Amino acid sequence: TKPAPGHKIYPYLLRNMTIDRPNQVWAADITYLPIGRGFLYLVAIIDWASRAVLAWRLSNTMDVSFCVAALEEALATYGTPEIFNTDQGSQFTSVAFTGALVGAGIKISMDGRGRWMDNVFIERLWRSLKHEDIYLKGYADGREAKAGIASWIAFYNDRRLHQSLGYRTPMAVWRERMQAAQAVDMVDNADALTTCPQQFQQTESLAA
Repeated sequence: TKPAPGHKIYPYLLRNMTIDRPNQVWAADITYLPIGRGFLYLVAIIDWASRAVLAWRLSNTMDVSFCVAALEEALATYGTPEIFNTDQGSQFTSVAFTGALVGAGIKISMDGRGRWMDNVFIERLWRSLKHEDIYLKGYADGREAKAGIASWIAFYNDRRLHQSLGYRTPMAVWRERMQAAQAVDMVDNADALTTCPQQFQQTESLAA
């Protein structure tokens, strides 16, 4: 969670904000997972409004590349969020990661130093993953862990009901809200279309 020397720290933008639509705010975090006689690092990107996991990557090093790979996958698959929130870790404050966000026109938000509650939804994801899968399965190696985590995240996204989501699944909520937002956009665009001037319409009728 410590930024590297010279890395820019961005302000926290989510305080007192109502987050109620998909792609309004995404968040990312890294956790470590005990695997065999060692451990691996896991990064995940979630949509705050729906709690859906949009992308994730496992790595045996803390190099920023696995975080950037997860970000690129999420952007390519799910579109672009308005705000992206992380902690102040060196991976997320790196030029490679923040540059990708800035290049996509995304506002960057970072938790206050040591304030895990600023990114509480992804912390809850880690707790569920570890207690429902990692600690129970005791994966022997990275290959087992990758397959097991993929299975659990598919279950979490598409079959695990959330009380806070009205007993719907995260991905169902993401799709429903995205479809609703797209419908509103279509209505707005229709209202903005220019119409045929009334005088021209009358002229065409007379000519007929």
